Amino acid sequence: MEKIIKLNTIKDYNDFLGIETPHSLVSVIDASKIKPLHHVCKNIGFYVIYLKDIKCADVIKYGRKFYDFQEETLVFAAPGQIIGNDDTGEPFQPKGWWLTFQPELLHGTPLGRHMQDYTLFSYAVNEALHLSKQERQTMIDCMMKIDEEIKGATDKHSKLIIASAIELLLNYCIRFYDRQFITRKKENKDALSSFEALLNDYFTSDKPSKFGTPTVAYCADQLHLSANYFGDMIKKETGSSAQEYILTKTMDTAKELLADPNKSVSDVAYALGYQYPQYFSKAFKRIIGCSPNEYRTS
Repeated sequence: MEKIIKLNTIKDYNDFLGIETPHSLVSVIDASKIKPLHHVCKNIGFYVIYLKDIKCADVIKYGRKFYDFQEETLVFAAPGQIIGNDDTGEPFQPKGWWLTFQPELLHGTPLGRHMQDYTLFSYAVNEALHLSKQERQTMIDCMMKIDEEIKGATDKHSKLIIASAIELLLNYCIRFYDRQFITRKKENKDALSSFEALLNDYFTSDKPSKFGTPTVAYCADQLHLSANYFGDMIKKETGSSAQEYILTKTMDTAKELLADPNKSVSDVAYALGYQYPQYFSKAFKRIIGCSPNEYRTS
């Protein structure tokens, strides 16, 4: 079994890389200046944004497909995640720019109050953000501003300024992901079609009785996407959350089942995966606008 090392703090990580730690809660790293490293799996206690200087055609996957992106990529990791690869025995020279910061840096800042909204930290590696040269330079400029503040004279404004600069960088990332969702329109449409087919198959199988109503996590896993990336993609494509989309599809199926006079409302509820018929009736009324019995008599 491959060893996983625990790196709780920015200093732990910088010591592992063999570099100094000018600030205990945040660090900007020019990876080209790090000594060659060996691959290792790391369990981290901080946020990391990797701006990787690689040609991605042979290493980046989207679902089950490879895509030929020649631009650099951004990869995100959050506290508690495991990053890195198994040791191949061969040293390698890292490249690119890395931003690391502790959750404590954000305490009491506007970013800290809505950090959970940046779902990109839960995206899988194969859902990396691909950047144009201009977008890459924007990322580097943001990191350099943070580095400048780290290495400058610290005062009572430093923490808020650094957190604001990180927030600006993250907002650029959201903008660039919106662009990527658009440029991958065909792939997203394919995923949406697969999502629709998945739900159709789910309701015509015995899965509802075994597993209950379909969840976002289940659907994302079946489509080989992370739950957050999948949810964000569905929101961009349909205007509805993945959960709302599943619920609407569930109720459309319910209307078909209610057309059978031999099925009671409870039969329909159980067939859709609801453990309690009253929960089904409540959801049906919220989505359709009337109760299942009222729908039948309308």
